[in-house]
Amino acid sequence: MSDLSRHAPDITSHPDVPEMRERYAKLVGGRQAVALDGLVLLTGIYAAISPWVVHFRVTSPELTVNNLIIGLVLAVIGLGITRAPERMYRLTWTCAAIGVWLIVSPWVVTAGHSATAGIIWNNVVLGAVTLALGLAATRLSMAAERRPTTGK
Repeated sequence: MSDLSRHAPDITSHPDVPEMRERYAKLVGGRQAVALDGLVLLTGIYAAISPWVVHFRVTSPELTVNNLIIGLVLAVIGLGITRAPERMYRLTWTCAAIGVWLIVSPWVVTAGHSATAGIIWNNVVLGAVTLALGLAATRLSMAAERRPTTGK
């Protein structure tokens, strides 16, 4: 078997090198939000299972359906941001909007009957966390778009 490592081709003169370096720098620079991606996913999963964790699935079935749907949507957004960040970072603002909805939903969804303190605390804290994650992810995505590119 021959040793080809000594005769490695020099690709610095290749015409696509500047573009490849620019794409690599953009990819590496844009992945500062990896922890946020996972937290958005986990927050969505918790929002979906929170009616069973806080035990309000029987007393407030409307809010159970609301949290399940919103949680699944948030988990899908978090998974999308994790799997395809270059396509999904422009949707990070929706996490902030979902956070606001989670905060007000105990009063809007359960308008016919009052929500208990546990339901309200669960959704307000969950909504605040989601809002903070959405704003942080949006800030990072906006910073990544403004970052000057190299090689041009």
